[in-house]
Amino acid sequence: MDTNLHSPERRLIELRMEHADLDALIDRASEQLPLDELMLRRLKKRRLALRDEIARLELVLDPKEPA
Repeated sequence: MDTNLHSPERRLIELRMEHADLDALIDRASEQLPLDELMLRRLKKRRLALRDEIARLELVLDPKEPA
């Protein structure tokens, strides 16, 4: 059971959820006045890092070329 909690598939789901949460947070923060540009840049940078990590994990789980 412990291996299931730390499986790459579960990690991928968690990363996708965090990415979606950041999307919503960025949308809400963008509508607030005055805009906190520094916070928005940090959130967007974190979202981009998550997207990169998700892409790497997807390649590990589902390689496009046969090994």
